[in-house]
Amino acid sequence: MEMLFSISNLLVMPFWLLMILLPRWRITERVMASLWPLAPAALLYAALVLPNMATLLPALSNPELTTIAALLGSPAGATVAWVHFLAFDLFVGRWVYWDSRRVRLSAWLVSPILFFVLMVGPLGLVLYLGARLFQTRAPALVTES
Repeated sequence: MEMLFSISNLLVMPFWLLMILLPRWRITERVMASLWPLAPAALLYAALVLPNMATLLPALSNPELTTIAALLGSPAGATVAWVHFLAFDLFVGRWVYWDSRRVRLSAWLVSPILFFVLMVGPLGLVLYLGARLFQTRAPALVTES
């Protein structure tokens, strides 16, 4: 489980580095335009969760603190949760990356925010939504076609 935990970080880190350190690079734009960067962590998550669905589904469909704590309190449970965080934080980070470009937020501002999305996902999202609101004076949940 320790090796899977370590490998899971490698599945997403190249994409974070591109978005944070080289946001205007043409290769970053091309890579992040695709949904494929999200696939490796999501596939690893599926590989970890699907074989244990019979155990997980009852616990997740009627969550109780002690049950969830027991699930997360093992190396396997912590690894599954970590991969879940990695997959969804990258999804949110990708959205922040593209939305910030659409509303013309400076990469100098967005790169540190993306770091916060990577490290403390929801807090980073709140920071981005605040910066976006300040920049556009429009809610971030409304998208233009």
